[in-house]
Amino acid sequence: MAKRNKRSRQKARTPTIQNSGYSNGGASHESNILKAYNPRKYSAKSDVNANLYTLRNRSADQSINTPIGAAAIMTSSLHTIGAGLHLFPRPKYKLLGMTADESREWSRHVAQEFDLWASSTQCDLTRRNNFYDMQDINYTGYLVDGDAFCLFKRRPPTADMPYSLRLQLLEGNRVSNPYGRDYYGITGPYAVEMTAPTPGNKIISGVEIDPDGAVAAYWVSNKVPGDPVDIGTIATWTRVKAWGDICGMPNIIQTSNDQRPEQYRGAPYLSPVIETLKQVSRYTTAELTAAIVKSFFSLFFTESQTSGGTLNDFIGKTIDPQGGPVIDPDEYALGPGTINALPRGVDVKSVDASRSMSTFDAFTTKLLEMVGSAIGQPYEVLMKHFTSSYSASRAAMLQAWEEYKRRRIWFARDFCQPVYEMWLAEAIAIGRVKAPGFFTDPLIRKCWCNADWYGPTMTILDPVKDVNGSALRTTYGLSTREREAAELTGTDLEENLEQLAYEQKMIEKYGLTIGSPEVLADKGETTNEE
Repeated sequence: MAKRNKRSRQKARTPTIQNSGYSNGGASHESNILKAYNPRKYSAKSDVNANLYTLRNRSADQSINTPIGAAAIMTSSLHTIGAGLHLFPRPKYKLLGMTADESREWSRHVAQEFDLWASSTQCDLTRRNNFYDMQDINYTGYLVDGDAFCLFKRRPPTADMPYSLRLQLLEGNRVSNPYGRDYYGITGPYAVEMTAPTPGNKIISGVEIDPDGAVAAYWVSNKVPGDPVDIGTIATWTRVKAWGDICGMPNIIQTSNDQRPEQYRGAPYLSPVIETLKQVSRYTTAELTAAIVKSFFSLFFTESQTSGGTLNDFIGKTIDPQGGPVIDPDEYALGPGTINALPRGVDVKSVDASRSMSTFDAFTTKLLEMVGSAIGQPYEVLMKHFTSSYSASRAAMLQAWEEYKRRRIWFARDFCQPVYEMWLAEAIAIGRVKAPGFFTDPLIRKCWCNADWYGPTMTILDPVKDVNGSALRTTYGLSTREREAAELTGTDLEENLEQLAYEQKMIEKYGLTIGSPEVLADKGETTNEE
């Protein structure tokens, strides 16, 4: 008995192993909710690249065949790119030894020269779109496929186009692994990884990387692999070096938004919400079908047990004259002022195909709110549904605007700025733009290439409040008139002032009342203060 009590006391003193940290929460394997929930996270190659083929196809289907998917893509493109991002050169004139006036004159000249090239369809290798239209195409492709590509090509200058630079846009599925065989087995465009012809390099979904993981080249096919229409052309791949050997300038640029280290291909914009969008689409289709069925007016002929004949006798070709209908059964019809006679014992009953849709709006609204949160577009903006108060609607617009500005910065950095730098190098090389030291000093070159890109402005719900806020920002030095003009109305301040001065002269010429805007009234106010 004493030994048993001693063992009990020793067991009580022995500390038991307890779960700690997340073991009792998100990492629990004992919880009834989580014990069967065991997902796996692997590399970006396994999680992203291995699923790209399916994700792209489903994303493309959602973007063209469902209203919500199309709205998500179109709304993001509309507010991020709009009619195109416009160039505002900003050379760092102090480091370049220029005056402010010289910098403005240089910027004005460069903007005019760039627009000569950008506004022409000759900047497109296919001569279909100008540079501003190509921005929208490239951005939309990036949203649908996860990434998009642009090749830099050259064509001889013409009488009306002094520049040889041409752009060729490529969809994401044009960059893939070529057909071949290595120790991975038989490889092709749907494979994730293969060895490259260059010793030590690997090709991951069409992106060739060196042993350090740096991008070395891209493998571009001459057509979309497996295209059922273009079956007369054999698919071949061309290795395009990421950068040139002499000048080090890019030969191809990739528009993508990496979210993980060692991620070489982007996931489609709708990837997190594809399943939810598909369910909403199915639910909407079911409710629409039910509404159509409900619109039908159904009639059923019934007969009592005491009737002398059967309903088949009533609708058959041979009808017993005794107790038969007054008119031919083939003439029975529904219509205004219509009177039909039925045999004795036969009755007509209508069936109401009613279906309650009381939960449809509330249910789909909650689902779409979750979809909007996942892709950074509030429900009000995604669905163009502004029925709340001004404050709530403006808050939704501001939240969406932060997302659009962030994506605009990405896109300008990945697509617009590299194109501008490539164009500027040619403009300087052929003598149409003067930029001393551009090809000799990387720092000087960076100073010449500095630029801002402005696009569509945020939707204005109350113009008075937005203009007052803009005026206060410039008054207290939080912004500049040039930036406010570009972001609020998408216009150039200098052009606005020149036009205002011209209008003032015309008002004076015709003896009308002169209205001087506050932006031009500083001189008079300063004189009064002195």
